[in-house]
Amino acid sequence: MITLRKSHDRGHANHGWLDTHHTNSFANYFDSNHMGFRSLRVINEDRVSPGQGFGAHGHDNMEILTYVLSGALAHQDSMGHVETLHAGELQRITAGTGIVHSEFHASKTEPVHFLQIWLLPDRQNLTPGYEQTALTAEQKANNFVKVAAPDGGGAMKIHQDARVFIGDVAAGKELTHAIAPGRAAWLHLIRGGVDVDGVSLSTGDSVALTEESKLAIRGRDANSGVLLFDLA
Repeated sequence: MITLRKSHDRGHANHGWLDTHHTNSFANYFDSNHMGFRSLRVINEDRVSPGQGFGAHGHDNMEILTYVLSGALAHQDSMGHVETLHAGELQRITAGTGIVHSEFHASKTEPVHFLQIWLLPDRQNLTPGYEQTALTAEQKANNFVKVAAPDGGGAMKIHQDARVFIGDVAAGKELTHAIAPGRAAWLHLIRGGVDVDGVSLSTGDSVALTEESKLAIRGRDANSGVLLFDLA
């Protein structure tokens, strides 16, 4: 079964300095039909104005992935990390027993655009942890790159039976992904236009796939970006 989640149906808030879309219930946006999908709890698409950002705030018992799409995001946390993520870079935080961090736009002139993703961990009160990685356009070209998995294996390690992939697909090209029995997939279209098993997606749309054995994505636009979750 394939279920479409349109971009314009997401939660939306514009705070001036922050323009944000919520695929699932988050903050002041509540939708009992979209509380998450299996262990995937949140996909927030954020655009932050130059020189603005999120001051020091806490998280616990969550696996948090941040993927910068454009601009640069300055990060500091209570684990001692001081980093700047640029376009194409990802960060993984295991909040576990609790962390405090801040995220600010690293530029005073250009906005930053990024996705923040929350996954429920497989157990509570883990030791907090941090990883960072980068993807090149060549890696993603008509290919899925595994960026997070429970066993690491070259990807960032997350504490959940979930695997996260990022890829780009050109017009007329196809990406496929096998879905094992009992598992499900969630695909979020970062940009562009694709068809997923006959269902048309545009920028910001998502589809959930349950009781399906394969995901097939065909590109419609020149360079469409996709984010895929394979979930227990």
